[in-house]
Amino acid sequence: MTAYVALLRAVNVGGTGKLPMADLRAMAKACGFANVSTFIASGNVLFDSDMNEAGVKAALEAQLADYAGKRVPVLVRNADEIRAIIAADPFPDAHKSRHLVYFYDTPQQDDLIAGCRDVNGERLALGTRELYVDYGDGIRFTRLKIPGSVDCTGRSINSVRRMAELFTPT
Repeated sequence: MTAYVALLRAVNVGGTGKLPMADLRAMAKACGFANVSTFIASGNVLFDSDMNEAGVKAALEAQLADYAGKRVPVLVRNADEIRAIIAADPFPDAHKSRHLVYFYDTPQQDDLIAGCRDVNGERLALGTRELYVDYGDGIRFTRLKIPGSVDCTGRSINSVRRMAELFTPT
């Protein structure tokens, strides 16, 4: 079995996109995933599965579409990928609450960073299928616009580190 984390886009505990984590755990179990747990109420579910990444994504997105009545994008990484994201962090000196990792399904081209608008002190770097952003003075002051941001979901580096710790050591 492979240990995975599924990161849901546009999910929270209140308002638009409301999804109780108990319901998310139930959906993951209905997909046949084992050792299911959630991490903070922003759509992070950790589990084990014999499926490949594409199968995991399809199964969970189908459950979520039935639940929400619309497509809920899911980005999937295995435990080794999450650990590699942390190891490759280009901004280890960044303030942890102002440092985000944006997850994409596919590798992004260098022109993603060139296409960003209103960059004002933020540092940006591409990972394998991620975009690292150090917001410097803070996210609430930024005007940064990332092209294609509807195709990704972001998590703070603190959350990514914590999820890595939640995986069973290999």
